[in-house]
Amino acid sequence: MATAQQTLGRVQQRVARIKPLQLIARDWRRNKLLYLMLLPVILYYLIFQYVPIYGSLIAFQNFNPAKGITGSPWVGFQNFTDFFQSFYFGILIRNTLAISLLDLVLGFPAPIILALLLNELRWGPFRRLVQTITYMPHFISVVVIVGMMVDFTAKDGLFNTLLTQTVGGQPILFMQKPELFPLLYVLSGIWQNVGWGSIIYLAAITTIDPTLYEAAMVDGANRFQQIRHITLPGIMPTIIILLILRLGSTMTVGFEKIILMYNPLTMATADVISTYVYRKGILEADFGYSAAVGLFNSVINFTLLTLANRFSRRVGDTSLW
Repeated sequence: MATAQQTLGRVQQRVARIKPLQLIARDWRRNKLLYLMLLPVILYYLIFQYVPIYGSLIAFQNFNPAKGITGSPWVGFQNFTDFFQSFYFGILIRNTLAISLLDLVLGFPAPIILALLLNELRWGPFRRLVQTITYMPHFISVVVIVGMMVDFTAKDGLFNTLLTQTVGGQPILFMQKPELFPLLYVLSGIWQNVGWGSIIYLAAITTIDPTLYEAAMVDGANRFQQIRHITLPGIMPTIIILLILRLGSTMTVGFEKIILMYNPLTMATADVISTYVYRKGILEADFGYSAAVGLFNSVINFTLLTLANRFSRRVGDTSLW
């Protein structure tokens, strides 16, 4: 035993004497192709994710493009104070949370439910047909999606035609009612992405041991009991990880679709932080102020992500870090 410990100690001493650069060079020679494959990903994150962090300094400046970041006057937290005291602050927070929480309640479970239903289909051709139909909307442009919504919800569109012929009454101007805007935004997003989002859950279901289902059937468990006691616990780590990531983007609602959807009649419920940043930064060229609003949004998202991850780690064994 002593000889083995001495041998291990000598090996550790030799490894410690090897310089870090030599270790890097040796690993490079052994895994050169893998590093080359990883290089584009590293460059992408460096150029488009880390380098722009330097531009966050303009949130604390009265930024002037002609003077640049180094020449613009420093104003400290004045841009943040102006945003917190502005008329739009409460409205933006309320609308962003309303749309995001509605999407969390309706949109997050949708791909899970679809994956569970697809997993229960036993006829292969029909299952592949359903998968194809649900995947296709993901590849449609947002502009086309909104155009379809405008046509379907028009006064003489498909929805109003079906509604008036079955229930009766007057046509509903869906796109002009502010109270319906969050629901239209979320439901159209579910229709577009539910099939694509179910892929990861279907992949997680395939990792479950089939013998568990066989044992459950021997014990007399029906399909709903198998889903409850085998399938859902088997994919629960995946659900938790994706839920943590989703909570980390609670304050992020994409402005592209909202800009295409909203109009002056729905601004009361459609205006969110991202659209406000777009208006102030791009249309009004108030770069410092819009950067401060965007930075505030990112800080809130990072805080929510950290808290959700910490809570998940304390309650269970699944977490991002």
